[in-house]
Amino acid sequence: MKKIISLVAITLSIVACNNKSEVAKVIQGKVERDEIAVVGKIAGRIDQILVHEGDFVKKGDTLAILDIPEVEAKKTQAQGAVKSAEAQYDMSVHGATANQLKQLNAKKTALNEQYQFARKSLQRLDAMVKDSLIPQQQYDEVFAKYQGAQAQLIAVDAEIADVKNGVRLEQQTMALGQQDRALGALQEVKVAEKERYILAPQDMQIETITLKLGELALPGYTLFKGSLQTTTYFRFTIPESEVKNYEKGKTVTVEVPYKKAAIAGVVQNIKQIGAYANISTAYPDYDMQEPLYELVIKPSNSTEAQDILTKSTVTLKR
Repeated sequence: MKKIISLVAITLSIVACNNKSEVAKVIQGKVERDEIAVVGKIAGRIDQILVHEGDFVKKGDTLAILDIPEVEAKKTQAQGAVKSAEAQYDMSVHGATANQLKQLNAKKTALNEQYQFARKSLQRLDAMVKDSLIPQQQYDEVFAKYQGAQAQLIAVDAEIADVKNGVRLEQQTMALGQQDRALGALQEVKVAEKERYILAPQDMQIETITLKLGELALPGYTLFKGSLQTTTYFRFTIPESEVKNYEKGKTVTVEVPYKKAAIAGVVQNIKQIGAYANISTAYPDYDMQEPLYELVIKPSNSTEAQDILTKSTVTLKR
């Protein structure tokens, strides 16, 4: 029995040594991709979610629809303001209507009668005041009425001229400015209305959906997180002593264990991770205080790496 136990222990030791030696021959790394966050610009409740985690979407695809009742109310207000401003501008350009002109002509007729009566009254009193048949005060009162009737007649003539020729250019410009302002407000509401639809900014894979139906999405809050499949790269951590084996631009072979596949790649960048990442006595396989470097490898053919899982393990032979 003791011999059997000893034999098993020896066998396990040999297997462990072999596994350790195999691991020592490769450098382990991870599959990385650039990530992207999709946020909303205006506040609203999640009304519909049209995708699921793991879905691949194209740029411009609708991911979700927000319920924003305030936008519809503001749209109705803006449309009413536009109609009112357009009517004001049209009236300033085309002048008064036929009924308004008819009313002004009737007003002129009445004022003309008052003016003629005051003028005749003044002519009759003119001779009488010269002969001192009436006091000067009475004459002055009739003269004042005459001047008032004359001024009103002149004013109504000016009103009729305005409505026939249109209002002043300054008033037309002011009415046009009010119309443009109303149209701008309506355009702003239409832009806000489009923000109800949360669209994919790029071709991407949906990794995380942060909210559920009925929850409130605030401006700037991340609604979806995704990864860009065309940005796949492999990241390895190597000690300074091995940097010389991976020059920038060198072509290497990256192994994908879970797929049992090999992908050719090019060393794109090598940069130091930082002094805090120096290898010390906790890592007896390396020399003490040896700095670590990040090795970035881009696949030579990006289509070969599109279906590899993000954060999966890859290896690189030493």
